[in-house]
Amino acid sequence: MRYSYYPGCSLERNAGAYHTSLMAVAAQLGVEFAEVDDWNCCGATEFIAVNRLRAYALVSRNLALAARQTGGSNGAAKGQLVAPCSACYLNLSKVDHYLSESPALASDVNQALAAGGLSYAPGSLRVRHLLDVLVNDVGYEKVAARVCRPLHGLRVAPYYGCLVVRPGFRERFDDPEYPTSLDRLMRALGATVVDFPLKAHCCGGHMTQISRDVALELIRRLLKNAADYQADLIVTLCPMCQLNLDAFQESVNGLFGTEYRIPILFFTQLMGLAFGLSPAAVGIGKEFIDARPALAKIGAAAPAAAEAAPKRKPRRGDQSLPLPQMSEEE
Repeated sequence: MRYSYYPGCSLERNAGAYHTSLMAVAAQLGVEFAEVDDWNCCGATEFIAVNRLRAYALVSRNLALAARQTGGSNGAAKGQLVAPCSACYLNLSKVDHYLSESPALASDVNQALAAGGLSYAPGSLRVRHLLDVLVNDVGYEKVAARVCRPLHGLRVAPYYGCLVVRPGFRERFDDPEYPTSLDRLMRALGATVVDFPLKAHCCGGHMTQISRDVALELIRRLLKNAADYQADLIVTLCPMCQLNLDAFQESVNGLFGTEYRIPILFFTQLMGLAFGLSPAAVGIGKEFIDARPALAKIGAAAPAAAEAAPKRKPRRGDQSLPLPQMSEEE
């Protein structure tokens, strides 16, 4: 199996372990991902609120490149574009949907794309999330057949976040209210999946940079929910969710007086461990919350987690943020 692949910005930065583990797991399963040449940022979740046409053109450029290349010489499965990041996946799929619904919008976007010698016909690609491909194309049985170090005894809280199962755009691969595909995948690896009622709730996204206390409260609720069900770790499929729950866990403890120490790993990292790969081979050791106590349950000697957070750049003043302003009357 071979797919066109849009990694998105996060997998080249803070979510590098997601990309590393994905490629390691894909090699074990015989799946190939052909990266889209010259791709650009999808605009994340904010840009569409700043300038709708430019945001759609930004995303459409990636769709146009992928459509052209999947029909070209890279050998990818024709018309299928895979994104591991939930925000990228949502942006790509909803822009494709909106362009299909509005010929006028598609015309405006294609006029912008023409400046770069590109065009995109809405609906010519099937945009899919990585989890969808692994559970529905590869399948639970094939995944289970590769397991040589089952995750027995490891209590896992599967966290989907709010983007990947959001309804309203093209095909959905799981229930938006109560998804279970990641649960089933973890069970196929031998893990014990705990109940996690907040599995599809928001982590706050970029709210950590806008209203920090609101974001920390959203993160606290997720950590408490996992702790209430005695999870050893939370497994996720979204770079933003992983970043918020991992990097801001100590901030939550500082604000609320809690003592959470719950590792946050990508689902591809647990797949790699179950396939017998070393923790280093799947990027474990780069997270802020030490995963070693949890992974000791399955006999995986993980490297130490990051000793300290890198120094952050000074925060800009709120007035410099390119955000829409709402009048007090509204």
